[in-house]
Amino acid sequence: MGDTGISGEVIGIDLGTTYSCVAVARKGRGVEIIANDQGNRTTPSYVAFSPASAGSERFIGEAAKNQATLNPRGTIFDAKRLIGKKYDDPEVQKDLSYLPYPVVEIHGKPCIEVEVKGKPKIFTPEEISAMVLWKMKEAAEQYLGKQVINAVVTVPAYFNDSQRRATKDAGIIAGLNVLRIINEPTAGALAYGVNQGPDKKGTILVYDLGGGTFDVSVLEINDGIFEVLATGGDTHLGGGDFDQRVMKYFIDLIKKKYGKDVSQDPKALGKLRRECERAKRVLSTQTQTRVEIDSLIQGVDYFCEPLTRARFEALNLDLFERTLEIVKSTLKDAKVSKGRIDEIVLVGGSTRIPKVGEMLRKAFDGKEPCNGINPDEAVAYGAAILGANLAGDRPGVVLFDVTPLSLGIRVHGDLMSIVVPRNTPIPTKKSKGEYRTVKDQQTGLFIEVLQGERARGKDCLLLGSFRLTVTFEVDADGILTVTAKEEATGKSKSLAIDNYKRNLSSREIERMIREAREMAEHDKKETARVEARNQLEDAIYDLNKAVAAKLHMKYGEVEGAVRETSEWLDNNNGASMQDYKDKSRKLKNLLKKV
Repeated sequence: MGDTGISGEVIGIDLGTTYSCVAVARKGRGVEIIANDQGNRTTPSYVAFSPASAGSERFIGEAAKNQATLNPRGTIFDAKRLIGKKYDDPEVQKDLSYLPYPVVEIHGKPCIEVEVKGKPKIFTPEEISAMVLWKMKEAAEQYLGKQVINAVVTVPAYFNDSQRRATKDAGIIAGLNVLRIINEPTAGALAYGVNQGPDKKGTILVYDLGGGTFDVSVLEINDGIFEVLATGGDTHLGGGDFDQRVMKYFIDLIKKKYGKDVSQDPKALGKLRRECERAKRVLSTQTQTRVEIDSLIQGVDYFCEPLTRARFEALNLDLFERTLEIVKSTLKDAKVSKGRIDEIVLVGGSTRIPKVGEMLRKAFDGKEPCNGINPDEAVAYGAAILGANLAGDRPGVVLFDVTPLSLGIRVHGDLMSIVVPRNTPIPTKKSKGEYRTVKDQQTGLFIEVLQGERARGKDCLLLGSFRLTVTFEVDADGILTVTAKEEATGKSKSLAIDNYKRNLSSREIERMIREAREMAEHDKKETARVEARNQLEDAIYDLNKAVAAKLHMKYGEVEGAVRETSEWLDNNNGASMQDYKDKSRKLKNLLKKV
C-alpha cells in the first residue's frame, strides 16, 4: 500500500437491491471482479432463515434465493428498499403488499420479523444488508487469502443522508471499515473512464438502472479528473418495479380466470415473482416467452400464459419514460445540452431491456449508448478503483462529487430554507447568516436540519435538531456579554460588546428623558400595534401547523386564507392595531374548525 496509512487491500462493494458484486484493484494486476463460492460474479442480495424443523440454518446469496419459494416468510430480499426509511413512507407501504415476509414498525422504522430457532426475531434492514456485505467480504478474503477490513461501498446517487448513514452502519456491523461511500453512477463513470485510458476527455452521462433504483449523473472527464456536474434519480425505480407490474398483470389475470387471489398466498406469490423475473430476462433477447408454474395455488395445478415483449413494454412504459424525465432534469441542472454529451454509459442490469436502449437513442438523436463495460460489474469495478486510489496504489484519479439533495433548516411558517443547494460540489462548507428569531425577547432557538426539495418542512426529511439558548450578562463595568450555548453538547460562543456602555453628558441624558416622556404615549401605542402584528403572524403559523397535523382537513379554504392574509401582511406594514386584530380574529375562528 501507499503512504496513506491504510493497510491491507481495499475492496469495492456494489451493495445492490437484487444482486451485489465485489471487486479489488491490485497494484500491477488491474481490477479483478471476485466470484462467489458458486463461481458467479454477482451474488443475490438475499438472506434466509430456515424453520426449526429444517435445522434453523442461515443462508446468504445463492443458497437463500434458491429456497425462497419453499420458505417465503423466512427469505428476505429488497432490504435496500427499506434501509434508512420510515415505516410510514408511502413507498415502503406500497412495497409491503409484494413482500412475503412480515415487516413490522419499531420506533418508526420498518423492521423484518422472521423465525430463528423456533422463535420470532426482529432484524433491522441494516442488519440484513450487513449479512450481504459480510458475504462479499468473505468472498474477497477467500480470493485474496487474507483478512479484509477496508472497503468502499456504493449507494444510489439519490440516497438521502439517513440512507447513507444506515448503509455505513451496515458496513460496520459486517466488520468493515468503510473508507468512503460513493454514488453508484459515479463509480460507473470511474470504471468507464479508467477503461478508456488516462487521456480520456469529454462529457459523459451515466444512466444507471438497476434492480431497485435509478440514477443518472453528468460528469466531465479530463486527464484522470472526474467532476460530477449534476446527479438525479429515484430510489424506487428499477427492475423490481418492472417485475411488480408483470406480477400484478398475472395476479389480475389469475383472479379473473380462476377466481384465486395469488397475492394472499406467500408461496404462490414467491413462485410468481421468480417466474416473472425469469421472463423479464428472457424478453431482453427474445420477443416472446411463457410464464409456466406447476402447482401455483390450490385449484391451479398448472399455470401457463404467454408474455410478449410488447406486453412487457406496455406494462412498464410510464416507468421507462420516468427515467427520461429524470435525464432531462439532470441535464438542465448540469447546464449541459444533450448535444454536448460525448458518451452515454449504461450501468445496471436493467439497461439490458431493449426498450431502454431504444428510448435513449431516440432521446439523444440516434447516439448509440456505450456497451464497453459490463453493466452488472461496472459499479463494483469503479468502487475498487477508488479504494486503490485511497490506499495510494492508484494515483492520478481525482474525484469531485456533488450533494444529491438540498440541505437547510426549518424556518417560521414551516418553510425549508436552503443552505446547501442540491448538486453543490463536495466537500463543501456553507453558512447563512440571515436568520432571526420570530418574537422579541426570545432567548432560545430550536433548529431543525432538513434534506429535500420540497418547499414545506414537513415534506422534507428531518435529519436532526438542536437548541440554542442565548444568555445576556452585564458586568459591574456595564459591559454586555452575549453567550449562545448548544444544549446537547454544552458548547458555547461568547461575544463581548464593549461599546454597550457609553459616556453621556448630563445635557444628553436630560434630552433623552424629555423625549422619552413626550414619546411615551406614542411608544405605548406603537408597541401595542407591533404586538398585534406579531399575534397575526402567530395566528398564521398556528393555522399552518394545525393543518399539517390534521391532513383530513380541507386544505383549500385554509390555504387561501393563509395566503391572502400573508400577502396583506406584507403589503400593510403600517396598518392599525385594530386591523391586525380583526385579521387575527378571522384566522383564530378558522383555526377552531381544524
